[in-house]
Amino acid sequence: MKRSTLVRGTAVTGAFAIALTLTSCAGSAADQAAPSSSDMTIGSVDLSADCPATIVVQTDWNPEAEHGHLYEMIKDDYTVDANTKAVIGPLMSDGEYTGVNLEIRAGGPAIGFQTVSAQMYQDDAITLGYVSTDEAIQLSSTTPTKAVMAPLDISPTMVMWDPETYPDVKTIEDVKPALEANKGVWRFFDGSAYIEYLKSAGLASADILDGSYDGTPSNFVAAGGKDMQQGFASAEPYVYQNEVSAWGKPVKFALIHDSGWQTYQSSMSVKAADFDELSPCLTKLVPVLQKAGVAYYEDPKAANDLILKLVEEYNTGWTYTQGVADYSVKTQVDLGLVGDGPDSTYGNFDDARFADFFEKASKVYTDLGTPPASGYTPADLYTNEFIDTSISF
Repeated sequence: MKRSTLVRGTAVTGAFAIALTLTSCAGSAADQAAPSSSDMTIGSVDLSADCPATIVVQTDWNPEAEHGHLYEMIKDDYTVDANTKAVIGPLMSDGEYTGVNLEIRAGGPAIGFQTVSAQMYQDDAITLGYVSTDEAIQLSSTTPTKAVMAPLDISPTMVMWDPETYPDVKTIEDVKPALEANKGVWRFFDGSAYIEYLKSAGLASADILDGSYDGTPSNFVAAGGKDMQQGFASAEPYVYQNEVSAWGKPVKFALIHDSGWQTYQSSMSVKAADFDELSPCLTKLVPVLQKAGVAYYEDPKAANDLILKLVEEYNTGWTYTQGVADYSVKTQVDLGLVGDGPDSTYGNFDDARFADFFEKASKVYTDLGTPPASGYTPADLYTNEFIDTSISF
């Protein structure tokens, strides 16, 4: 697996991060020659009067199938900026032009591994960004955001293990005693908030935790099955069995979601201060985003072709193959990572779940010294008001 030392969802500090950030801010695809859409007829959805001429979306990682709903809205007429890791093209809905362009920006290494929230506050051109609920709560005092749609219903974040070494491990509850008995460790990205929650819930302890995970398979392989490791359920199980030759066998996993840490991963969010101004746009745009998600999972081929092309052209050190993309789409659907959730609507937030998570995460972040903004409630962090409840899988 050629992931170099790229770390999904981890902040990098120091001169290297500053250099990457300056590079990422040097321009955007919108600064280049945008695709000509002046001769295109606007279809049944017209965003031109209420939305920016170019809707800019900042993602949280390199292009991948979890972002497929975005790439579904860009068809043939697009421009790729390999320097700034962005693609821009006419924003399409149901095959019709909406009157505006869509620019999708890569995250992770493309923005110096900063949080999406930080990037949104550095660049006013960004309309929406992928902000997970835990990030939104933690950073509500410094870079407040408000979520308007949930592309993923369940976070793909998981812990994985070797079933030959740990045949009796089935759930998160089984992990701690199994590792303690075998003197193994759970390797994770340092700073992951869910780890603090698991510790407080008695599901993990300092003696089994190792925050040195760097996104590469080397330590997991070297441990020979003794250790467990963080990953995405929609990627690593396939990668380790099929693309990490030094491992080359199945792994089992359990979703962190099932432990009670039920964040909404990569929620489509706006800066809190921009919410009122963008509301007329969001009223029309959010249903378009919902429809794009449904369309992508019905037929992901065109969007995945674009994703694979962009990964190659961006050349950040991230490797993403057709096999991973196909596995990801199927796994997201099979595990319910994407879908209608407990109701019949795609893209909305469950009020009771959000309130429960807000309480749990607020306690974790307060204990860590980064409590949510004073007086904040769940209503400050998300809304379903733009969701079209008739759109479902």
